Amino acid sequence: MWYAQNSARRTHQLAGDAGVLLWTALWAAAAVTAYRLACLLALPRALQERRAPLPLVGGRVDTALRRVADAVDAMDPVAVRTAVAVGAVALFVVPVGLVLVLWLPRRLRWIRQAGAARDLAATDDGRDLLALRSLLRPLDEVAATAAQIPDATPGSLAWGWRHGDPEMLDALAGAELERLGLEPPPRDDGPVEVFEQQVYEQQVYEHQVREHQVELIGPAGPVDEPSADARPVR
Repeated sequence: MWYAQNSARRTHQLAGDAGVLLWTALWAAAAVTAYRLACLLALPRALQERRAPLPLVGGRVDTALRRVADAVDAMDPVAVRTAVAVGAVALFVVPVGLVLVLWLPRRLRWIRQAGAARDLAATDDGRDLLALRSLLRPLDEVAATAAQIPDATPGSLAWGWRHGDPEMLDALAGAELERLGLEPPPRDDGPVEVFEQQVYEQQVYEHQVREHQVELIGPAGPVDEPSADARPVR
């Protein structure tokens, strides 16, 4: 998964990727232009044969360039070309590398997290893990999740996760997927869901019965012992 399912998050990701590509293309063009200009300066004969001033360049700049070319003429041509190539590569690598160091780790981390979250959301155990991950968020984010659920509080979210409340688990897992820009997978309300709901209700009922067991069972009375005068009837 390369992009989010949420339209706003996907647009933000596309704009960021396009900006990085444009930045890379601009510095690649700048590096090529600088390399060609440096190679022109590294060939002073071309400037010496051209008596007319260089186009789009003033007289002082033309004179300065010719002086640089004359100085380069006294240097080793191989060393000059090597220095020009290294400078052009550095002109491309430094600005592009800085952007990639900031952008690429975040992009890869989101791709890894989104793929794992999508796989977890497809299973019940994974849904429970996503719900737990949502509860481990900062308290303000947990409170914001509780505010989206009617009659819910951060404490009730924790209670619902601890007791396996399907509604709370879906809400918490959905909040975690929403933070990643993903949409919850469709869930079939078939016999399996009905059975899980019945099991959950049965567990809650048994828990309540155990809590009030002392009140439901009354104290036992004394055992009646047979009287000493009682004789068997013949």
